[in-house]
Amino acid sequence: MREVRTGMRGERGIALVMALLVLLVLSLLGAVLMMSVNVDTKITSHALRETDALNVAQAGVSEAMSRLSDPTDINLNNNPRAVAQIFNVAAGSVPVLGVDSIGYATGQAAGQWLPYSTATRDTKALTITYKTDAARTVIYKYDQTKNPAIQSATGLPIYVVTSTGVVNKDYRRIRSEVIQKPFIVNSKGAFVAQVGIDLSGASAVCGYNHRSDTPTGTGNKGRTANPPCNTWELGTGDLPGAWSEGTIDFDGNSKQAGNPPLIDGQTGFYTGPWDAVGMQQAEFYSWLGAPTGAMPSPPNGIYNIDANGVSRDADGTYAIHGGDGDGFLYIDGDLTINGNFSFRGLMFVEGDVKINGTTWVLGAVIVKGKTTIKIANGNFTVLYSDDAIKQALAKYGGTFITLSWRELQ
Repeated sequence: MREVRTGMRGERGIALVMALLVLLVLSLLGAVLMMSVNVDTKITSHALRETDALNVAQAGVSEAMSRLSDPTDINLNNNPRAVAQIFNVAAGSVPVLGVDSIGYATGQAAGQWLPYSTATRDTKALTITYKTDAARTVIYKYDQTKNPAIQSATGLPIYVVTSTGVVNKDYRRIRSEVIQKPFIVNSKGAFVAQVGIDLSGASAVCGYNHRSDTPTGTGNKGRTANPPCNTWELGTGDLPGAWSEGTIDFDGNSKQAGNPPLIDGQTGFYTGPWDAVGMQQAEFYSWLGAPTGAMPSPPNGIYNIDANGVSRDADGTYAIHGGDGDGFLYIDGDLTINGNFSFRGLMFVEGDVKINGTTWVLGAVIVKGKTTIKIANGNFTVLYSDDAIKQALAKYGGTFITLSWRELQ
């Protein structure tokens, strides 16, 4: 009997040990499971914060592109060393930056600032620069007609936007290269008319393709002037100096240059101003906007000067009285230019054109006309520039598109 009781006690001891071992294993499994759940929770929370930070960073790029699209806002002024930074501060509290740099207050609504910039000078501040060479002396441009498209001669300047989104201690930094959306420009020459052209007096039209940064006044009185316009020619994309469906007459005082210098008796004048900027008619008028209530002085932007919307001068024409303008100017009527006037971009005139004083245009002038366009008074210079037209249109009437996007460490 004693042997039986001893065996039963031994079995009970073994069972107790086994139960304790099972309990230990279950406890360990529970601890491991809890640790795994905690790790997974932290990983998921970290991933969500990183995703939110990436979205915040992209919002910073969006503000930069929006601000760049407003020519009255951020402007790097073709300075390859220029730096613009947008800070999360109210106007009047922007940090002072160094040479070639300028700070701006965020455009976000007060009290709703997303953390894609900082309030002070910091590596996480929203930054805009040009894409340049290593020495920061040359601005790179994008021209879809070139191979390679990215070069420094022609096209639209490439902007580099660096934005850092921060959520708690997690951050994502992205760098995006953007340009203004290119326009397709349909140019026939520097000075284009459906009616005949009589170039006399001190007129000079040059169809050789010029750089967009050609200085104002260059080429007045022709390619042999001081300074001559041929020093700013690109060597590609040349057009006639004058193009007409009628006849083109000129005397010894006027200057014509291009490839060829002039060409008349043509067919195929524009069916409307929309053809000149590569748009459909409905799209063009939506882009152009409603007629303005007065002639801008000077015209800087996209303007629709319509017979029903603008009062005329005493001579019955719409008149520009000097100044420096740029953009796209549409005149539904006759135009007179008085005084000293310079313009960069494209002018499209439905009626006739009269020149008094000195007029200098970098881009192109298109005149439908009613009678022969006679340039006899003053000084009239038109230098063709495909880049000047495209940049002027994009500056005031374009949107930004992304060329490249990458995340930085």
